[in-house]
Amino acid sequence: MTTHDFEDLLRALAPQVLGTLVRRYGQFEGCEDAVQEAVLAATLQWPADGVPTNPRGWLVTVASRRLIDQLRSDRARRERESATATEVVPEDVPDTDDSLVLLFLCCHPTLTAASQTALTLRAVGGLTTAEIARAFLVPEATMAARISRAKQRIKAAGSAFGLPDGAEREERLRVVLHVLYLIFNEGYTASSGSELHRADLAHEAIRLVRMVHAQLPDDGEVTGLLALMLLTHARREARTTPAGDLVPLDEQDRGAWDRALINEGLALVKASLAGPALGPYQLQAAIAATHAAAATADETNWPQVHALYLILERIAPNPMVTLNRAIALAETAGPRAGLALLATLDDDARMAGHHRLLSVRAHLLEKTGDTAGAYAHFRRAAKATASLAEQRYLEARARRMQG
Repeated sequence: MTTHDFEDLLRALAPQVLGTLVRRYGQFEGCEDAVQEAVLAATLQWPADGVPTNPRGWLVTVASRRLIDQLRSDRARRERESATATEVVPEDVPDTDDSLVLLFLCCHPTLTAASQTALTLRAVGGLTTAEIARAFLVPEATMAARISRAKQRIKAAGSAFGLPDGAEREERLRVVLHVLYLIFNEGYTASSGSELHRADLAHEAIRLVRMVHAQLPDDGEVTGLLALMLLTHARREARTTPAGDLVPLDEQDRGAWDRALINEGLALVKASLAGPALGPYQLQAAIAATHAAAATADETNWPQVHALYLILERIAPNPMVTLNRAIALAETAGPRAGLALLATLDDDARMAGHHRLLSVRAHLLEKTGDTAGAYAHFRRAAKATASLAEQRYLEARARRMQG
């Protein structure tokens, strides 16, 4: 087994072990620390001794011992048990996977979206605090404090470890999916920094959604979100040049798209749309599928894309949805129609000075022949984004207006 295989196995098992311990002991913070110590012990012992017959039981045993020792503050016993960790499996280790319950706990409604995301990546994703801090470009101490506060807030809320019932369960699942969606978006197009992608975050979001989908295969929105991620991630290799510069969708080499991910995504879209209701992720997945089905940019079914955005705008109003509909509208009714729709966003405080609004307006102004207006908006857009890859692209587009 390679180092990568060990890491994948431990990353998959860690949330299951944490769920088992939290269900048994109810000490979220202490359990999380104990699981991290057990994972560390596994990375040291398994490569030399081999993977245990029951790796999950091994981790539960070692983590339980660590937690008990911590609770008793018995350093001597901790060292003694650390040195003699064996493959003994507690008789009451359940076969059930509590990963979904753990996701619900990390996405507790008392937490902010930033805290939900950080805690999910730490407790369920298995990323270290340092890795999460690097991903979101904040000091490790800042991220550690954020995660610690999140754990304390969950403890203060006194939440039971279990799936909520009825409407509350449905609402909490939407929060879980939203957090995973945010993690994927940050991985696919980083909001700041020198790289356009953060592949580790995108991969982790996909892995976690696969986990949710395995437990809730009949949920249309879960299926839709997984399809959306796969269809979007399939384009990753074609989105940048070897130098790291951004390549827009209509200029990408579609032969570089990951066909296996696209085929899986298309099958999931079909399955997600078979249900009685449509949600935002299903519609976004259908839009991504429309792009994936086009052999070339010119063959894109823009009327269908626009119709899907129109439905999405009605069921989940959002300025970014309107912005994307403006792009599709420009392709079907001309750039001036797209600009007119963009104008409806000018008074939306959420979009004030947003680089996406500025860059799309610049693109449509260029299509109308207004190169001076396009130049000004490309320059403003470049200054408004913290992503260096996007800055370079937008500045290059501005220079093109002068040539």
